[in-house]
Amino acid sequence: MERETGRIEAFSDGVFAIVITILVLELKVPEATGSDFWHGVWEQWPHYAAYVVSFLIIGVMWVNHHTIFTHLKRVDRPLLFLNLLVLMVVSVIPYTTTVLAEHLVHGGRSANAAAVLYSSVTVAYALAFLAFWWYVTRVGHLFHEQVDKEGARATRLRFGLGAIAYPLTVLLSLFSATLTLVAHFLIALYYAANQIPIPLVVEEERLESASDLRK
Repeated sequence: MERETGRIEAFSDGVFAIVITILVLELKVPEATGSDFWHGVWEQWPHYAAYVVSFLIIGVMWVNHHTIFTHLKRVDRPLLFLNLLVLMVVSVIPYTTTVLAEHLVHGGRSANAAAVLYSSVTVAYALAFLAFWWYVTRVGHLFHEQVDKEGARATRLRFGLGAIAYPLTVLLSLFSATLTLVAHFLIALYYAANQIPIPLVVEEERLESASDLRK
């Protein structure tokens, strides 16, 4: 199964690429012409704002997903299904992005409902990714030998912060859809700037372990 890690990552990368491309296709062309063109562009600001936020969210997801797979030596059947679960939730983001952008244009209670939907999907993603990471670190049998399995297991709490932060955005959605979008942007920036390193075994410790095995 060692060769399968590259195949799974390539498939996942393709899904991420398609999802991000769909985000761009959902941007609306301004209907205004002539002197009203720039006014028409400004009226579409919710679409541009939602695009930027969702692009950043998906981009950070892809970076974390790629980082994990660079530390995996093999995959198994449960991990394949957990990976599919992660991709299934990611694939919904263009839809919720468009729904939120459309209703932000009009405002009102429908905008709050759209924000709840958008935030709920991010909660589902956070839980799916957390389940993926917990399975990988539960035994550590899929990691390369260089990975510090105990150290990787210790990152679970920081990895799961999204499972706490994103539900709070659902509550915020009930009061302000615009602030909810800002909150998602800030959370994505946090994860982009605060990548969680997967610790490796120090070379001397690995050599010592190999020596013990030979004995």
